[in-house]
Amino acid sequence: MEEIVKIDSIAQYNAMRGVPTKHPLVTAIDQSKAKPLPARSFNFGLYAVGLKELNQGQLRYGRKHYDYQEGSLIFIAPGQVVGVEPSVDLFAPKGWVLLFHPDLINGTSLGKHIQEYSFFSYDVHEALHLSDKEKGIVIDCFSKIEYELDQNIDKHSKRLIASNIELLLNYCIRFYDRQFITRDTANKGILERFEYILKGYFSSDKPQNEGLPSVAYCAEALHLSPNYFGDLVKKETGRSAQEYIQSKVIEMAKERVFDLNKSVSEIAYELGFKYPQHFIRLFKQKTGVTPNAYRMMN
Repeated sequence: MEEIVKIDSIAQYNAMRGVPTKHPLVTAIDQSKAKPLPARSFNFGLYAVGLKELNQGQLRYGRKHYDYQEGSLIFIAPGQVVGVEPSVDLFAPKGWVLLFHPDLINGTSLGKHIQEYSFFSYDVHEALHLSDKEKGIVIDCFSKIEYELDQNIDKHSKRLIASNIELLLNYCIRFYDRQFITRDTANKGILERFEYILKGYFSSDKPQNEGLPSVAYCAEALHLSPNYFGDLVKKETGRSAQEYIQSKVIEMAKERVFDLNKSVSEIAYELGFKYPQHFIRLFKQKTGVTPNAYRMMN
């Protein structure tokens, strides 16, 4: 069985890369000045942001492979596993890598909002691909963090470093918004497939056996991470993926309510609701009337 190296501290990672530890909770490394990573799998107990500048080397994220292309950013959250292919003796990318311990951001603005940076939960094949201008901004952010790490640690260090990391991540939100727009055609295809998956789900016996379709189920069927899928649907439709699914449930319900041979409870169970009252509540919330009232009106 493949050995997985656990990386729980900045000092441990810096030692592996042959660079000094300037701060116990954060490091920013120009990778051209560091030792290459060995071909192993790593379980990170840290947050990491990596920028690749030269097109060489392949990473493995979980069981998936990713061609880590030039000018792309990947994001790793604590608990995630990233590997370098065993066939590659040394992985020596040019670019930057930022790692920070969760303790660094405790009590900071970034700590309060870290869950909002949903791209830390994206799959690696959903990386951020940067334009030259965007890459320049990202490198400038890395450089500012490195500059602050070169100063003596004082009472201002934590706030200034965390603020610069937050600035970098806020730029990444903007750049991901741009990426969703520039890949609009591909996104439309995903929404069409999403519709197809929902129709197939409700025309099968899955609702009775498995309940209502979840965001995670739809994302997996589309080979996307739940967070990336949810963000994509929100950007394209203005609604969350859960709201989108609920709207489809109500569309199906409106059709089935006209079958007078079935009770509202039967329709609720057919659609995947565990309790009819939950169906009635959602139907009234979305249409303004109960299923029975809708039946009478039409």
